[in-house]
Amino acid sequence: MEKTATAAGRRAGEWTLAEAEVLGRTVLRAPSVHNTQPWHLELADGAVLLRERADIALPHHDPRRQDLAMSCGTALANLELAVRVLGRRAAISVLPDPEDPELIARIDADQMQPPTDEEMHRYGAIVVRRSHRAEFTGLPVGSAEIERVTRAAATDRVEALPLHGLDRLAKFLDHAARAVQDDIGYQRELALWTIRDEAAHRHGAGLSFSALPPGELPWAGLVRRATVLPDLPELRRRLAGETVLVFLTVDDARIDHIRAGYALERCWLEAVTRGLAGAVLTQPLHVPEVRAALCEDYRLAGFPQALLRLGRTTRIPPASLRRGVAEILGSDWEQRR
Repeated sequence: MEKTATAAGRRAGEWTLAEAEVLGRTVLRAPSVHNTQPWHLELADGAVLLRERADIALPHHDPRRQDLAMSCGTALANLELAVRVLGRRAAISVLPDPEDPELIARIDADQMQPPTDEEMHRYGAIVVRRSHRAEFTGLPVGSAEIERVTRAAATDRVEALPLHGLDRLAKFLDHAARAVQDDIGYQRELALWTIRDEAAHRHGAGLSFSALPPGELPWAGLVRRATVLPDLPELRRRLAGETVLVFLTVDDARIDHIRAGYALERCWLEAVTRGLAGAVLTQPLHVPEVRAALCEDYRLAGFPQALLRLGRTTRIPPASLRRGVAEILGSDWEQRR
């Protein structure tokens, strides 16, 4: 992009600094495993490329990098909405170059097209979406709302289904939580990504210690050694007050993990537009016996990649720490500011 290009004279595909800022800030608000934000962007004339950061790794929690790939999928969903609200058509190619393993997707956006009302509403939900890790209020989510939310997740080779009979799920979550709590490697890794001194933290990535109170995390995943796990009757009671969706893919390859993250974020944003709160669980599915039992007991026709808890709450969790826009757009963008 030429620094001297004006709004009137620039080529149709070029990105202005203001547009680049919108793209960067929208992607930064995507949810990611341990708030790692494992992505960066490249802007080209008429296109934007989403790449995975190879320097981010979670060898104990995510040895296959499937959660990191799903995180990039959630970023892709946000990036698509940002392109659309800028009045451009968004033509997505996922993994267009197999010889470039860090490339997640390319969005061609060289044609103008106004966004739909639905896209505008979902884009507005990005800024208010939070991970609600505590108990919900218990007010039920209606079947019509669940249908609309799951419909938003119906994308290529991905399906979101509500789980019924949550007594069985309670057993699986309890087993997974205790396995994670006793996993020394996982606990060390979680501690590395937990930020205690938020004022001194420079990079804006990682889990805020204040977001992990030991008494409010009865769910598998983000379970610390000090977390007080509820007994099964209490866990069943809490699960009875919420809806749990499972995201299934046809296969279990990297491209399926990206698609699952993309579908999950679309679903979550649709839920937010309807006044619902949510939180993602992936750690239980990293316990092999839990994943296998979930598939068998619920007769799932696919590979479960994530669980999404949905419910109602009057509590607004704090926003997660975020990196700077320049960190994901690179030095060239910083020089042009």
